Amino acid sequence: MFKKVSLLSAVAASLAFVATAASASYPDKPISVVVPFAAGGPTDVVARNLSQALGTQLKGSLVVENVGGAGGTIGAGKVARAPGDGYTLLFHHIGMSTAPSLYRKLDFKPLEDFIPIGAVVDVPMTLIGKPQMTATNAKDLVAYVKANKDKINLANAGLGSASHLCGLLLQSAMKTDLTTVPFQGTGPAMTALLGGQVDLMCDQSTNTTGQIKGGKVKAYAVTSKGKLANFPELPPLNAELPGFEVGVWHILYAPKGTPAPIVTQLQTALQAAMKDPGFVTKMKELGAEIMPVDKQNSAAAKALLAAEIAKWSPIIQAAKAYAD
Repeated sequence: MFKKVSLLSAVAASLAFVATAASASYPDKPISVVVPFAAGGPTDVVARNLSQALGTQLKGSLVVENVGGAGGTIGAGKVARAPGDGYTLLFHHIGMSTAPSLYRKLDFKPLEDFIPIGAVVDVPMTLIGKPQMTATNAKDLVAYVKANKDKINLANAGLGSASHLCGLLLQSAMKTDLTTVPFQGTGPAMTALLGGQVDLMCDQSTNTTGQIKGGKVKAYAVTSKGKLANFPELPPLNAELPGFEVGVWHILYAPKGTPAPIVTQLQTALQAAMKDPGFVTKMKELGAEIMPVDKQNSAAAKALLAAEIAKWSPIIQAAKAYAD
């Protein structure tokens, strides 16, 4: 028994030594940061700015890899299958919490196949309408939509997109079913809205700021708890729909099996990167809110993910918004 225990102890000590040695030299090659959406989108822009700041902290090179498709599930699945060595990371948004309910066939489990490093930013959303909409404020709009639900259509950027999710929550909060019109991305959806082919859209401020500031759309409300510095004239939608709140939060993940010392190293570097003046300035320009310090760690990020999975599951099930 003594020899067996001693052998097990020796193995454990050896593994611990290897992990510590690996973290001491980490990173010694480029780190791939997978963004499960197309280049140039809001998540991609945040990821590239974060990767630059994070690379400075890690004294290494981070390369963003865009692996789009199927609402972000293709890219996430790729990272789930990657070695847990710290050289393949995932930068994903709120879609990580809705994928288990949206997709009947999912080849990964968000809470089991990934280790959250920390929550990064939360991007508020805006409710906007086509230029021809007659409602002039949020209160009038809510009343108009409820009274004309059969005439109103709601655009989104496709299944699993932030605009799709916001639209589901909006219909749930109003207890009203609207005709939804999915597009292949935010660009086509915005074009249709500007042209008056669709009536409403709820999307990230990073996608709508230019159109709102340019007076090209009717802007009604923001989806944050309070007003936003970028849009002081817009009220929170929860003033008309109590309890309504949605933001597009983003988390940095590593695959399961990543050694604890490397996870800790990444977490420490992430927290420092989020204080980088260049990163902070860019996020303000985008209207993205950097997560509070108490969310910038693995445990808090995992708790956020779990809570959001529980929040969205009944909403998606009620809407029967599934994909094969």
